[in-house]
Amino acid sequence: MAVNMANYPVRTVRLKKLILELAEALGNTAKVCREWDVPRSTFYRWKEAYAKEGDAGLIRKKPIAKSHPRQLSDEVVEKILHLRRVYHFGPERITWYLERYHAVKTSSSSVYRTLIRYDLRRLPRNVGRRAIHTKRYAKRVPGHHIQVDVTFLTLKNAEGKKIRRFQYTAIDDATRIRALKIYKRHTQKNAIDFINYVIEKFPFRIHTIRTDRGHEFQALFHWHVEDNGIRHVYIKPRSPLP
Repeated sequence: MAVNMANYPVRTVRLKKLILELAEALGNTAKVCREWDVPRSTFYRWKEAYAKEGDAGLIRKKPIAKSHPRQLSDEVVEKILHLRRVYHFGPERITWYLERYHAVKTSSSSVYRTLIRYDLRRLPRNVGRRAIHTKRYAKRVPGHHIQVDVTFLTLKNAEGKKIRRFQYTAIDDATRIRALKIYKRHTQKNAIDFINYVIEKFPFRIHTIRTDRGHEFQALFHWHVEDNGIRHVYIKPRSPLP
C-alpha cells in the first residue's frame, strides 16, 4: 500500500533518511519511491545532497538564494545614491553615467528599484530645473554658436503611403552655413551621428552647440558633444504669447 506523502506536511530529515536507507536495503529505488509517493528526481536529489553534506544536505532550503547573482554590489549602490542625492539624476541618467565613467553596466529598472528601496523615489520639492545657459557672445565668429534642431517631415513613398522622417539641421549663427541630414528615427543615437557629420563637414572649429530640451539632446548626446571639446547649452524656451 502506497504511503501518501501529503500526510507529512514537513519532510523531516529523519523521514528522508528512512527512505534513502530503505531504498539501499531493498536495492529497489523505484519500488520505494512508488510506495512513499516520492518522485525519483527528488529521491536522487536527496541522495546526492546527503552524500555531499550528510544530514545538513537533507534540511529544506529556501526556494531562492539569499542574494541574487546579478545583485548590485554595495559599491555600485553607493554610487547610485550619491548621484541621486547630490546631482538629482534620474534612473536613466544614472545608468548612462555609471557605464560611461565607471564602466558599470546595469539597467535603469535596477537603478529605479534601488532608489525605491532607499526611499529616494521622489526628489526634494526645492530641486528646480538645471540652469539654462543663455549668455550670448559679444563678437560673432564662425563656430561660436551652432544652432541644432529637428524638423518633422511627412513624405509619401512609392506606393503613395505617408511616411514620417526627421530632418536634423545645424546652422552657424555667424556665416549661416547649414548642414542637414534626414533620419528614419528620432533618437539620441541619430543626434550623435548628425553631430559627427557636422563636425566633419563644417570648415571651422565648433565652440558651442545650442539645442532645445528634446529627448534626442539629453545625457548621451550632451556627454558626446562635451567629450569632443564642444560646449553644449540649452536654448531658453520662448515665453507663451499673451
